[in-house]
Amino acid sequence: MRFNSKCQLLVLAGLLLIAIGPSLQTRLRNENNVKTATFLSPNFVLEPGSVINKFYYNIDFPKGHIAIKSFDAEVVDESRNPVPLHATYLHHWLVGRYYQRKVFGVSKYNGHLGFNQSDFIMVRNSGICEMDLPQYFGLGSETRKTVTYVPDPYGIEVGNPVEVPPGYDERWLLNVHAIDTRGSKDMLGCTECRCDLYNVTKDEYNRDIEPNYIGGLRCCYDETRCRTREGFQGPKRSLYLKYTVKYVNWHAFIVPVKIYMLDVTDTWKKQESTGLVSRHHCQIEYEVESCSAAVANNGCIHTKKTSVTFPNGGDVIYAVAHQHPGGVGSTLLGEDGRVICSSHPIYGEGKQPGNEAGFIVGMSTCYPRPGSVKISEGETLTLLSNYSSDQRHTGVMGLFYILLAESSRKSSSILHSGDDMGDIVILHNAVWAIAGFGIAALVAATITYQRQREREEVCEWLLL
Repeated sequence: MRFNSKCQLLVLAGLLLIAIGPSLQTRLRNENNVKTATFLSPNFVLEPGSVINKFYYNIDFPKGHIAIKSFDAEVVDESRNPVPLHATYLHHWLVGRYYQRKVFGVSKYNGHLGFNQSDFIMVRNSGICEMDLPQYFGLGSETRKTVTYVPDPYGIEVGNPVEVPPGYDERWLLNVHAIDTRGSKDMLGCTECRCDLYNVTKDEYNRDIEPNYIGGLRCCYDETRCRTREGFQGPKRSLYLKYTVKYVNWHAFIVPVKIYMLDVTDTWKKQESTGLVSRHHCQIEYEVESCSAAVANNGCIHTKKTSVTFPNGGDVIYAVAHQHPGGVGSTLLGEDGRVICSSHPIYGEGKQPGNEAGFIVGMSTCYPRPGSVKISEGETLTLLSNYSSDQRHTGVMGLFYILLAESSRKSSSILHSGDDMGDIVILHNAVWAIAGFGIAALVAATITYQRQREREEVCEWLLL
């Protein structure tokens, strides 16, 4: 009798372990089963001074309902060797998501589709620029040393069949803007797209370029050429953008994050009395005038600032700025003046790819502990973009990229803990602690029951 009771309780404890163990292990395998896929863009051909700004549609991309964990890219040659920035300057690369009607026959990598076709639906990020910056991913020269990993349990959800309109497929496009800087007469001027070095008076849409527009995207469009040193010769070569996607299969324990892009050139203004809604017109680039020679000797900083009202609330999971050479950092402030994130450039010091002197080769990132940095719905944020103005800079940018987990989707704090990078460990310790407590309780109950039965039997024997 005693043996049977004891065995029953121990069997129950064992069954608890059996029930919890496999499901927990499967859960952890699912969360840690990060897949990696590396692809090449179509090749693009450059020669000294030449520019490409190509759009490639229906690019290779992981299939299925997945959570993107990171997206990294770099320019490589035909042997898949990294190409340094002082040979080919990667002005920017952008990756966007779109839906295309299944019956609409577009050849792969069609570079002339455009964004206004009736059979083409652009799937924008969550904002806040209304007409510009629709991309999901994108960086520039800083791409090799900027961390893009999305910490657990978060992910960027794509490929959900429920979201795709009937009769459409989800696809991806790539924009690559690169400048061959071999033999440049003025390398910084070429990378900053100074109009006088490109010898253009009209933009790619055949519109006149205003005399006060010194440099920027309107002067270094596809198939233009920057001035090279007299007599310099260099071969044509085929290059590629190599991009690597890390992802996991979507499951119920992933917390989705939304992508937001802020731009310091946003002309939005808060309307206090009229009640009119101002539009977010993001101009993307701007010019930094040089300070006076006397001030420049001691160093001077140009600060551009804008304030915008954020549409949604939630926890900041990741943030990073995008700047061009001359940038010295960017900061995003909350309505109460608190620092949400400060992101600073990493400048190269050598010649090898990823460490090219004079170029921004990385941007520092922010990974707050989950729940520690919040943005409230309707909160007015202030974005500051700082550049050195020891000399003039044209076509510079001051963008800020944020991943936000909405408060309504946030996991309970008891289920996660973060390290310094914000990486999350879900349920592992908690579940095993609960299981251990339950087993300990069962064992204790078994011992107590056993001792109680022994005492009862002794009493019964004495009374006989």
